Amino acid sequence: MSAIVLGKGDALLIVDLQRDFLPGGSLGVPQGDLVIAPINELIRLYHERGLPVYASRDWHPADHVSFAAQGGPWPPHCVAGSEGARFGSDLQLPPDAIVVSKAETAAQDAYSAFNGTGLARRLREQGVSRLAVCGLATDYCVLNTVLDGIGEGFEVLLAPDATRAVNVSPGDGDRAMTRMLMRGAVPVRLSGGHLIADAALGAQL
Repeated sequence: MSAIVLGKGDALLIVDLQRDFLPGGSLGVPQGDLVIAPINELIRLYHERGLPVYASRDWHPADHVSFAAQGGPWPPHCVAGSEGARFGSDLQLPPDAIVVSKAETAAQDAYSAFNGTGLARRLREQGVSRLAVCGLATDYCVLNTVLDGIGEGFEVLLAPDATRAVNVSPGDGDRAMTRMLMRGAVPVRLSGGHLIADAALGAQL
């Protein structure tokens, strides 16, 4: 284990912590609410150091291609402006958090926060080179965001305690975690108010 020194060049990205993805939502992730407390700790850690906090969100039209009525795999969720599209009520986003909306047109889906959002450009403009990623869901939007972030040249820290999987097929979350770590994401956890890189944690996944 080794402590990670946060500073200029670091940012936090919270992926799709929206009401429809929380238990009771139209596409609720099992135990998705358990990520909120560790994510709030990460927010405090980054915000207290004056580091950027980003939050992505699905922001779909009512006839979005991913919805079952249009032949997609999912029930309607995160329709722009709806209650289900709002961030979880217990999520303590700072007032200056940067919101990234994705999949805003009917014909295009986007699991990754980088897909069609200009996120990579915005991060570079802020001088960000290392991105900590957390949120929902491990096997879909977190997975694709992490892989795209690495592909864009960012160092990616991944907080497994602050993610949960849909697991449409048993083991999807574990397989997604393995893919991210194999691509170079660094598993981290919070301990005593510090971010810790934990090789042992990676070995368990």
